[in-house]
Amino acid sequence: MRVKICGITRPEDARKAEELGADAIGVVLFSDSPRSVTPLRAREIFDAVGPFTSTVAVTNTRSREELDQIIAIHPDAIQIFHPFIFEKAPGPGIIRAIGPREPFPDDCSAIIVEESHGKGKLVDLSYAKKVVQLSKVPVILAGGLNPGNVAEAIKSVRPYAVDVATGVETSLGIKDPSKMRAFIQESRSA
Repeated sequence: MRVKICGITRPEDARKAEELGADAIGVVLFSDSPRSVTPLRAREIFDAVGPFTSTVAVTNTRSREELDQIIAIHPDAIQIFHPFIFEKAPGPGIIRAIGPREPFPDDCSAIIVEESHGKGKLVDLSYAKKVVQLSKVPVILAGGLNPGNVAEAIKSVRPYAVDVATGVETSLGIKDPSKMRAFIQESRSA
């Protein structure tokens, strides 16, 4: 099982996530989230990991200028909550975030089933399972996951990957190494 640790706000948390075996790290930009960082800080966080750990810029921007700033820091993928229309492929992969009552996007390399937006609300597993069954692209499961519930969620939904933010924090935006380790172990054992 692939694992993304999201809402990273410090380079040391990114390094630790990578050391513990995370496949990807996520950094929030141009958002009202308290985990949102500047493009400069995002670049510092991305530079803290090696070339085999994927970097994901998470945003809900509606601004082309802000999207261009995100593209300029060269993430491996952009996870976007707003149905932004891309005139041409921006270079990195596009991960579209969806929740119930939202249409399936057809202009992305993956879908993330996530309606919590970093608030720790558990995702609707029956909806997520339906998305996995119907999707033509990989599906990532997020929202309210933690070391105590991720294995059961994986067994129920069978996603391509899982994504966690609040479920591995000691405080807002600060990751707990023991929680990250437990989350990664539980994900892989499922």
